[in-house]
Amino acid sequence: MNRRRWWVAALVVLIAVMVAIAVAPGSGIEVDAEPVTRGLLRETVNEEARTRVRDRYTVAAPITGRLSRVALREGDVVSVGDALATIYPVAMDPRTERVEQARLDAALAASDAVEAQTRSARAALDQARRDLARAEVLAADSIISGQELERLRLQVETGLGEFTALEAGLQRAQAEVTASRAALSAAGSGGAVVRAPADGTVLRVLEPSERVVPAGTPILTVGNAAGLEVIVDVLSVDAVRISPGDSVLLTGWGGEATLGGLVRLVEPDAFTKISALGVEEQRVFVVADLGDTPPGLGSGYAAQASIVTWSNPDAVRVPTSALFRVDGAWQTFVVENDRLVRRTVELGRRGEQSAEVLGGLEAGDIVVVYPAEELEDGTAVTVRER
Repeated sequence: MNRRRWWVAALVVLIAVMVAIAVAPGSGIEVDAEPVTRGLLRETVNEEARTRVRDRYTVAAPITGRLSRVALREGDVVSVGDALATIYPVAMDPRTERVEQARLDAALAASDAVEAQTRSARAALDQARRDLARAEVLAADSIISGQELERLRLQVETGLGEFTALEAGLQRAQAEVTASRAALSAAGSGGAVVRAPADGTVLRVLEPSERVVPAGTPILTVGNAAGLEVIVDVLSVDAVRISPGDSVLLTGWGGEATLGGLVRLVEPDAFTKISALGVEEQRVFVVADLGDTPPGLGSGYAAQASIVTWSNPDAVRVPTSALFRVDGAWQTFVVENDRLVRRTVELGRRGEQSAEVLGGLEAGDIVVVYPAEELEDGTAVTVRER
């Protein structure tokens, strides 16, 4: 009998010890946890970006001719008006010269004909205006009908349209004359000097060697390398949330510092781009001005841009890794007295790693991050030290 009582007492003691261990601090399931904090929260659009010179000029050949060898190289500094290259016109053979002379004669004849038609149309318009002025006086005294007055007004409008069209045609004809004369005169000139359009740096020499180039051929590009801007390629659904003046944070450009800038333009025209997964996407270019350009950063360099579309310097923040959905509602596990309490959380804006808390949590609450599936409301836990 005494032995039976001894076993019962031992069993009771064992059960009590097991219960004590179960409820003792540090005896539950180990979990990772982080505090709910208060501070700056940003909502951003993150995309790859590249730099480019803000004011970039492509210098092209003004005439067809033989381009002299360009002595400038990338990185050379030039001032506005500096000679960049010289183009010598190619001598015309007799047949080509006759063709150009005939083209000039035809352009002169066409210009004279259009000029005569323009003078005639101007005279007719002036006469129609005088007739209308007299008719308006007579119509006020009911001497002529309103129908006649409308006819004269229509005549003035028609005459004005004809005169405007002929005047534009005269400008085109005169431009043809100028072009033909330039082609003939270039053959006997000493060459056309290509000059720098602005102060800056030679960014790229496109035609370094001597050769015959057609008019309009790009020779080199000039720009101010100190004035850089950033081009960010974003999805159109993100572009609608971006406005001029939004802050831009630039990282991953090769330096340790985070560069700052401001959005200057969200281009209104989207374009289609195939993603790495083969999906068609509508993309938009966002242009931002950089503040200070650090040494070594040049045009066409890659970077990572974060465009700030919203920020709150005093937001209550919960790690997004602590959130999960149950029946469409956001919830999280809060650690209270070494046990889990499941709470429903009302969220606002979302940042990269944290979300804004509008209700359900307070700064200082400890929440479980990356909660395992076996965790339940009331589970005893131990917060793993980091």
